[in-house]
Amino acid sequence: MALTEESRHQLFQRLEELLGLEEASTLMELLPPVGWADVATKRDLDQLESRLEARMDRVVLELRGDIDGGINGLRAEMYREQRNHTLAIVGANATITALLLTAFQVL
Repeated sequence: MALTEESRHQLFQRLEELLGLEEASTLMELLPPVGWADVATKRDLDQLESRLEARMDRVVLELRGDIDGGINGLRAEMYREQRNHTLAIVGANATITALLLTAFQVL
């Protein structure tokens, strides 16, 4: 038998006759608003938990890969920039040294 609003209402009326309004209302509030087939069981929740854990594990692994890739990219960029700055400083020092040697030769 499918649970309908009409059958719920009839049950409430009968409970109200037997128990009174307050008790009938309390008892009806304990029933699910839909059929029992739509209520999640502990097994359903356990399966959902397993699926969510698996999904979270995949997300964590993906994020770790993205983070590792980003860090490696930053390291490579920092190495290039450090090399470029070092070459610029060596070049500037060589130029200054050459200018100073030239200036001392002229004097």
